[in-house]
Amino acid sequence: MADSFDFKKEYKDLYLPKTTPQFIEIPTMKFVQVEGQGNPNIPGGEYQKAVQILYSVSFTIKMSPKSDFVIPDYFTYIVPPLEGLWTLPEKPDNNIIDKDKLKWISMIRQPEFVDEDIFSQVCEIIRRKKPEIDISKARFVEFSEGLCVQCMHIGSYDDEPATIKKVYEFVEENGYELDFSDERKHHEIYLSDPRKTKVENCKTVLRFPVRRK
Repeated sequence: MADSFDFKKEYKDLYLPKTTPQFIEIPTMKFVQVEGQGNPNIPGGEYQKAVQILYSVSFTIKMSPKSDFVIPDYFTYIVPPLEGLWTLPEKPDNNIIDKDKLKWISMIRQPEFVDEDIFSQVCEIIRRKKPEIDISKARFVEFSEGLCVQCMHIGSYDDEPATIKKVYEFVEENGYELDFSDERKHHEIYLSDPRKTKVENCKTVLRFPVRRK
């Protein structure tokens, strides 16, 4: 049996950056997304429901060979990590962020063989088998980020401002500036499961859109 394709290992430049900031051109990729607002830490809240939707879609696709759902060009793979686009203050400071007002787009990358038709079929399967999941909130997109700067953050999510400050200084020192917009946002990729990993060892990719001054 062939080894499962692992996006993290095959695309180390995207998922395993150094702990020092680096510029990178991000290719167009396919995602399933759910958009919402609110504190991501609330048990059973909107964010956690969004994550449930994303994994329901992703694992329905991944496990399709064990059902009668045939996907052309399917290959065995590991579901990529959870990611998030966040609307945050433009610069980190000592103010406490009101997490109830956070706006986010939670998402999981999909293999190239997934398209709008496959996504629609998966949503219909979930509607039949898991009616308690509001699959209407999910959407399939091709997402382009372009030129970005990224850095690995190791530790608590609450300690991210120190890493963000380091990244922002790197951008300024190298003649670039941040390029946030409605489409280009603060981007995080969650490589660790906080339920199974000590907080000081959690790894998160922090990525920000940039442009030359």
